Amino acid sequence: MAMIHFDDSLATISDLKIANFKTKKLYLCDTLGYTLAQDIITDHNSPAYPTSAMDGYAFAHKDGGLERLTISSINPAGSSLSDTIKEGYCIKTFTGSLMPEGSDTLVPIENVTVEGDEIIINQTVPKGFSVRAIGENYRENQCLIPKGTTIDIAQIGVMASLNIVSVLVYEKPRVSILSTGSELLELGETQTNDAQIRSSNNYILEAIVKKYDGIALQHGCIADDKESITKAIAKAMHQSDIVVTTGGVSVGDFDFVKDVIVELGYDVLIKGVRIKPGQHIMIARKGDKFIVGLPGFAYSSTVTALLYLVPLIAKLQQSNRTLHTIKATLTEPFIKRAKKTEFTACNIRLIDGEYSVDFQDKKVGSSAILTNMLGDIALIVTDENESNKEIGDKVNVLLLG
Repeated sequence: MAMIHFDDSLATISDLKIANFKTKKLYLCDTLGYTLAQDIITDHNSPAYPTSAMDGYAFAHKDGGLERLTISSINPAGSSLSDTIKEGYCIKTFTGSLMPEGSDTLVPIENVTVEGDEIIINQTVPKGFSVRAIGENYRENQCLIPKGTTIDIAQIGVMASLNIVSVLVYEKPRVSILSTGSELLELGETQTNDAQIRSSNNYILEAIVKKYDGIALQHGCIADDKESITKAIAKAMHQSDIVVTTGGVSVGDFDFVKDVIVELGYDVLIKGVRIKPGQHIMIARKGDKFIVGLPGFAYSSTVTALLYLVPLIAKLQQSNRTLHTIKATLTEPFIKRAKKTEFTACNIRLIDGEYSVDFQDKKVGSSAILTNMLGDIALIVTDENESNKEIGDKVNVLLLG
């Protein structure tokens, strides 16, 4: 399978069809960060009746020219007032109260002088002032929140106002994480020879899964032997919707992951993309389960996880959450280093509404330099046919926030 263009690889992910999406009902306040699996349709008008938007005096606007209005009663919020407005009268009405029958306007408290049981309007207001009309917030049978929306604080508040106690959501995909490599050490494990290195891939992948709305299952580091890798991946697939591995997808003697994926009966969707870093990315599926084989170098695995794992997590829950690309201005030259779609760590700044990028403290070297991801960073995206850039040039930048 020949390496494909980056755009074609994204199209492959975008075009995936999922046979059976997993859903469940959750108590409203437990749905934060989940994706709605139903449209939220209103069953009433809000407000259902004309309602006061301020503290003041409700009256018929046609009486506003009278010298004085008599206060006939008080109308607290939540009360069931039966009094009606008569000519020459007003009713003291509070924020959130239903407007009394016969009234159409509310004059704020600060606009009047109270003398005994009468008011004098010192500053007139237009007809309908400070009255919330029927349906101002929403109308009956209106789709307020569409299916596929990621639930945030506003969605929870709106659903609470609709008396929705529980709501149908897509289950967050369970993502098993395995790092392959006999040289890898877990956190806290003692180093016994100079060839051993501390594993970071499985931990940053766990963080990515959690940040982008998946459920992470940590399987740790797996030795570079085919039997161990086969057993670990097979076990992980029983527990999860996606297995993501790092290492073992290149062309080395001990790169077994790419072979194991095929031997376990998975159909390969992507095997190699013309990108830098991470060209040996591999993605396969069996039914609605997926394996994402990432490179072993830390920067490579991080970038490719953002490019491919994040949209796959979104795909499995019909989420509209994606990483966004914007235009930014270079404040120093950019050197194009490969005839591939290249993802280059940069510092991004927003000044006076304009994005700019630079490479201060960003090192040039192998795809193992994970420290390039520190700071307020983003990724400059340059197509395989683009060349070097100059100060002031506009570039495409992938935001990671």
